[in-house]
Amino acid sequence: MFIRTESFRDFLYFYPVVSAIVAIQIAIWLIGFLIPPLGLVIDQFAIGQNYAISQGEYWRLVTPIFLHGGLGHILFNSFAIVLFAPALEQMLGKLKFLLVYFSAGIIANLFTFFVEGPGYSHVGASGAIFGMFGLYLFMVFFEKHLIDQQSAQIVLILTVISLVMTFIRPQINIAGHLFGFIGGFALGPLLLNNVQPFSPLRNRRRPRRSSDGIGFDPNRWNNKRYRIKRYIAPILIGAIIVFALIGFLASLIR
Repeated sequence: MFIRTESFRDFLYFYPVVSAIVAIQIAIWLIGFLIPPLGLVIDQFAIGQNYAISQGEYWRLVTPIFLHGGLGHILFNSFAIVLFAPALEQMLGKLKFLLVYFSAGIIANLFTFFVEGPGYSHVGASGAIFGMFGLYLFMVFFEKHLIDQQSAQIVLILTVISLVMTFIRPQINIAGHLFGFIGGFALGPLLLNNVQPFSPLRNRRRPRRSSDGIGFDPNRWNNKRYRIKRYIAPILIGAIIVFALIGFLASLIR
């Protein structure tokens, strides 16, 4: 369920909500990078700033979910969303997926407001992403029929690594990560009723008909890709571990 075999066009078609979220946050980051004065205005208006929230600017509990810092920050979070969010969009549907994503992000930002001091500020979709991990972990323990064994192993390994890195790396919003995770986990009983497991077969478009009546399946080559799934999963786990180690080493060098 975490192996992306779709083409770019099919990804946009099958997962429009995930695509829109990634596109918006990348567009906002590019605006700040290419037009710094405009990026500064966006930051002043939208970052999660605890003092501003205490003065009634409650939109800052939502807007930081779309904002990011450096290039590494936007790339890492976008990669995580593209990898882990599509299965949830298919399983939950568009509205429920939006609910868990933004609810976890808002919960993370809300508890950051209560836990951190008035001068604290933050940006990033990490709270929402950790909310997805929390929901997946709920599946692993309480809704095992919704997640296959390989995906469950990936979730467990990634959860442990992510939580460890949360406390090791500097300049991490620890409260945001933890409460986003807890929020996603807590939403499990509410959102996973009558949910079907992720299946790439449900993504297949209806075959087109040629003018002579012969069926044409545009995804006929994609069907063969699922045969190699058992080989990609161990590679994915290894890549996640290597990526985490690189991030840890980078934090030591600073």
